[in-house]
Amino acid sequence: MQLLVIKNRVLFCFLMLIACGSKSKNDIAANNEVVNNIKENKTIVVGANRTSEYLSLLKGKRVGIVANQTSVIFKSTDSIFEVDPETNKPILYETQEVYTHLVDSLLDHNVNIKKVFSPEHGFRGKADAGELVKDGIDTKTGLPILSLHGKHKKPSKTQLENLDIMIFDIQDVGVRFYTYISTLHYVMEACAEQNIPLLILDRPNPNGNYVDGPVLEKEHSSFLGMHPIPLVHGMTIGEYAKMINGEGWLNNALKCDIITVELLNYTHNSTYSLPIRPSPNLPNDQSITLYPSLGLFEGTNVNAGRGTEYQFQRYGAPFLDQNHYEFNYTPIPNFGSKYPKHQDKICYGVDLSNIEAKRQFTLKYILDAYHNATDKSKVFNMSNFTTHAGTAELQQQIESGLSETEIRLTWKEELSNFKKIRATYLLYD
Repeated sequence: MQLLVIKNRVLFCFLMLIACGSKSKNDIAANNEVVNNIKENKTIVVGANRTSEYLSLLKGKRVGIVANQTSVIFKSTDSIFEVDPETNKPILYETQEVYTHLVDSLLDHNVNIKKVFSPEHGFRGKADAGELVKDGIDTKTGLPILSLHGKHKKPSKTQLENLDIMIFDIQDVGVRFYTYISTLHYVMEACAEQNIPLLILDRPNPNGNYVDGPVLEKEHSSFLGMHPIPLVHGMTIGEYAKMINGEGWLNNALKCDIITVELLNYTHNSTYSLPIRPSPNLPNDQSITLYPSLGLFEGTNVNAGRGTEYQFQRYGAPFLDQNHYEFNYTPIPNFGSKYPKHQDKICYGVDLSNIEAKRQFTLKYILDAYHNATDKSKVFNMSNFTTHAGTAELQQQIESGLSETEIRLTWKEELSNFKKIRATYLLYD
């Protein structure tokens, strides 16, 4: 198989000369359509790429940055074509993003970055969920790395005292218990207390097309959910920062001076394929789409694919009925999970890796697991299901045998109220 790697900015006729030699006008038009489609699918421009909008704001400033492995500037898209041996025509094989880390790019522009703050999973995104992320030094740049996960989730006054401006650039996935929005809260609060402006480089929300799930109750707030929002909030980081300010959620109702570099060509109905894992256990679009629903298993004793290469694309446990399920798997330690639930034990359950996952939240998977547990007392024998759900009521509803339709009715009024509030903070249609 002959593969050709072509950058989208290269003229299509160059591709044709390499791959096919002399071709008819129809052949050129057909293949040109393939390349144009690639371009059209990559029209969303992330905030970090809009350097003309923010580099002047950093000139002569001492800069801190909250970043991880997703904080990148995209350079180009490489299109990999396979040459059909029968027709000798190039056929699109796959596309790959070419990018540079934002920190590296800013240093190349002589921006005076003083320190990097890293969220859950660390600056390079390799730490396990909930694992303590320690302070350190970035081996590539020599910059100090200060952890915002563990005991010190909020930048201290000492850490901020020699900074003139902070940057926040992290890819989120739009789920309340995905802790990057909690990190955003603490960063905004610390900046507000020290009168330091916060520059937000916005990125798409891959689950931004809907709002759903139970609304967090104040008594169940934690780092897994700090604000009275639904499980799926349908906002970008830039929009969510506006809401934090507008709703007075910062300590003493402080307001953070935020400057948001907005996305281009993005709407809440846009589909966006994340080119970089936002965390170790969200490896692909399928897992990110299913994460709002399967993420609830994190607060149960059911494994949601950690310890496999199909994280958040399957679920199972040794106590689920093996006579009911045809599928099983055995979690083992891996890149995404050093100590997965039910390590080295056969888990019976469901494989979702090949279904056509819809961009929506559903309770059907957790209801299925509970109904088919041979010992139902084992499902919720962990202390943090309520912190994931944001309410103690959901577990009670599941255990009492309510259907998904019946449970959803109990969210209806609060969801409707949130959607009205959310509408006042949206930056995009």
